[in-house]
Amino acid sequence: MNDVGRVAEKGSVEVTELMAVERYSHFLHDAMPAKLIAKNRLVDVRFAVNNIHFPVSEENLKRAYRRIVFEEFFTLQLAIALRKKDITKEAGLSHKAEGKLLDSLKKAIPFELTKGQANAVKQIEEDMKGAKPMNRLLQGDVGSGKTVVAAHALVLTVQNGFQGAIMVPTELLAEQHYLNLSKLLVPFGIDIALLINSVPENAKQDIKQKIKQGEIDIVVGTHALIQEGVEFNKLGVCVIDEQHKFGVTQRDILRKKGLNPHVLVMTATPIPRTLALTVYGDLDVSTIKELPPGRKPITTYLVENEKSGEVYNFVKEQARAGRPRPPIGQAWRGRQAYIVYPRIHESKSGEVLAATQMYEKFKNEIFKDFKVGLIHGEMPANEKDKIMSGFKKGELDILVSTVVIEVGIDVPNATVMVIENAERFGLAQLHQLRGRVGRGTHDSYCFLLADPKTEDAQKRLKAMEDTVDGFAIAEEDFQIRGPGEFFGTRQHGLPEIRFGNILSDMEIMEQARKSAFEVVQEDPQLIMPQHRLLRENLYRRFRGKMDLIHVG
Repeated sequence: MNDVGRVAEKGSVEVTELMAVERYSHFLHDAMPAKLIAKNRLVDVRFAVNNIHFPVSEENLKRAYRRIVFEEFFTLQLAIALRKKDITKEAGLSHKAEGKLLDSLKKAIPFELTKGQANAVKQIEEDMKGAKPMNRLLQGDVGSGKTVVAAHALVLTVQNGFQGAIMVPTELLAEQHYLNLSKLLVPFGIDIALLINSVPENAKQDIKQKIKQGEIDIVVGTHALIQEGVEFNKLGVCVIDEQHKFGVTQRDILRKKGLNPHVLVMTATPIPRTLALTVYGDLDVSTIKELPPGRKPITTYLVENEKSGEVYNFVKEQARAGRPRPPIGQAWRGRQAYIVYPRIHESKSGEVLAATQMYEKFKNEIFKDFKVGLIHGEMPANEKDKIMSGFKKGELDILVSTVVIEVGIDVPNATVMVIENAERFGLAQLHQLRGRVGRGTHDSYCFLLADPKTEDAQKRLKAMEDTVDGFAIAEEDFQIRGPGEFFGTRQHGLPEIRFGNILSDMEIMEQARKSAFEVVQEDPQLIMPQHRLLRENLYRRFRGKMDLIHVG
């Protein structure tokens, strides 16, 4: 059919595309080596481009789609493989896994490790005994006991004459880790320091000097750890907690404070397998699925906004539970509760409740017989610390908050989590907030006060009500949000997935990953003639991000 006929049949806009494809597709050069195309039974790039635009059959469209998606995923996995190669090509700090300190730690832990914890400890010991630097992700649900596993890594490095560092996103969490690790490890003669911005400047300089001289074995801190002026004498292991709060670049800065130290990153946001192969594909993964013995599940209820009064009455009951009636004039202390809001201040429309607005109402009306506190992100760090410390000590019955407590301290006496306007939160965030309770031996509850109007919001809240399994929550969240939300440059430096779908095209992703790692094993610098176009394609795709890949 000639061009005129095509115009009549398809219309002028579509025929312009058709003519462009026909006239220029022959200029395309296939970046994929012939061996790779044959092994994976792929069509060539010209066939793919022609048939993805104007397929002559359903079968040709499928073959074209598979080729284009394979190449997109292959390029992504090639970058991941090169990054992993770059991390593991250096000589690591080989550790011996036997010694008195480790024996003392194992005896001091007052409970038996779960199967997941024990497996993670074993994998970390094997990594740290090896000649290559450990680069491991430890994932486990909220409250699964990741800190105990991290303590093993830190003690192992100290036992071998090195220093350990643990970096966390907030000062509150840093203080909690510092106190818990100090209680556990100081009796063994291990020196631990806390390095956060709120430490007085003279004390901070003293800590930095001791770190540099090797007088401090383990330092716990926030972003302050990666600031200029922090020098380690002999850094053996870096632990990054709540790693999704940090970017790849920040992780690398801490790692470069030492000479190829081992790296353990931890997350309480379980990661779907599909993401583990992509965003975290340069990491080996350890998983803790069980909760420690005695930890009780959290009962979750989805409640309509107009029934909030019933929820508040339940909070009052819990705040009185477990303690005798006090003398007249004294506060009645029982269990504790969080009430979380999506906003700090009231919005103009008034549709979304705000923490500051409701705090006044709770303090003066609804919970006037109880001690009520307020915490949010606009408060100075020292004020937030004071409020959270008071809540942990039991000086407050109810804490009104924003998501600032999403990554917070451990309060075993807190048994109720109320999330207002719950439809405004993401599923992973809801699960993290729920994980603030259920950390003691008491029955715990989560109330989702909501008026979900969209299908996605309804799915999120139903998933929260149906399960407390963080791994099931993560899969559901991924299904609801789709892959687009998980890609971007902020955290991992990878480009957007533009064509494929890592949910429905998982089989193609796995094949592409296998091929990419084989290519990097054969040609780590991509300097073979058949890989020249792969290298050029990689530079084009990762323009501005090549420092994260290290090719050549």
